[in-house]
Amino acid sequence: MANSSLSFILRVILTLSFAILQNGVIKGVEGRAFFVFGDSLVDNGNNNYLATSARADSPPYGVDYPTHRPTGRFSNGLNIPDIISEKLGMEPTLPYLSPELQGQKLLVGANFASAGVGILNDTGIQFVNIIRIGQQLEYFAEYQKRVAALVGTEKAKQLVKEALVLITLGGNDFVNNYYLVPFSLRSTQYALPDYVTFVISEYKNVLAKLYGLGARRVIVTGTGPLGCVPAELAQRSQDGNCAAELQEAASLFNPQLVEMLNGLNNEIGSHVFIAANTNQMHLDFVTNPQAFGFVTSKVACCGQGPYNGIGLCTPLSNLCPNRDEYAFWDPFHPSEKANRIIVQQILTGTTAYMHPMNLSTIMVMDSKA
Repeated sequence: MANSSLSFILRVILTLSFAILQNGVIKGVEGRAFFVFGDSLVDNGNNNYLATSARADSPPYGVDYPTHRPTGRFSNGLNIPDIISEKLGMEPTLPYLSPELQGQKLLVGANFASAGVGILNDTGIQFVNIIRIGQQLEYFAEYQKRVAALVGTEKAKQLVKEALVLITLGGNDFVNNYYLVPFSLRSTQYALPDYVTFVISEYKNVLAKLYGLGARRVIVTGTGPLGCVPAELAQRSQDGNCAAELQEAASLFNPQLVEMLNGLNNEIGSHVFIAANTNQMHLDFVTNPQAFGFVTSKVACCGQGPYNGIGLCTPLSNLCPNRDEYAFWDPFHPSEKANRIIVQQILTGTTAYMHPMNLSTIMVMDSKA
């Protein structure tokens, strides 16, 4: 009897999920703020305002963005937060450092992400001036004071409590720290399994602070298949197969992340943190690119050297004529088309991709609360 009741409840939620997904846009979420934290996968321009080498503010970045100009997004067009906002029927969040983030625009939310950062403070030190995750959280507290001055303290608290939050961290702690070429201090301090345990424990502290700042619906993405990106194929692969050591790092990190999120939710007594299995989302089109309409998942659209995986994407780089044929835009980052595949799984994916529930289910539940 218990199983049949659970099955009925799941069918109802699934039906409601499809009911609010009309024309690819989730209905009934108007006015919900959206906050973004993390690294270059979700940065939409904060680093434009910093003296750092981790920038995407020159062509051909943005070649397929609506303005066809670089915006600071590490993409040929839209990135994951943009597409989530699009699917929610909301305007995209502005970078927190943007002078345009004033007045009523504050109520849409804000993007605090900064390319190059990781969970650890020493990740990305080669990029010098980036917004480390601790600073991103400090900016979030500052943001709340700005909103309170605009609409009052209680309304500001309610806005944050009802908001959707996305955080993407972890990849740089490996590619731009532990496995940094030619060497890394962290790799001399820790064996890989111990390093992963350390990084996960530090991430738990970050997420606990985010909860303490009022976040109550947080999508936490795992790392992608780190050894399969064109940059790592160019540096580490002899035969075009994914680099084994970085794949091992991802295989250790991602399950421990889910376990840690489950533990946090149990401590809180609520499903605050939702795990997005972006490793599997990426692997789907990395292992079978043709099934998703890609010509290749090994060669970046923009770059140079083997797999177009060496250096940065610049005006002097090789540039593919059709970005939709490439799973990777540059040596590290997915193309807009690949980002859309990832967001679709965040929206409607099974528990193999989203644990314990997908975004459309979250929206149904929250609308009924």
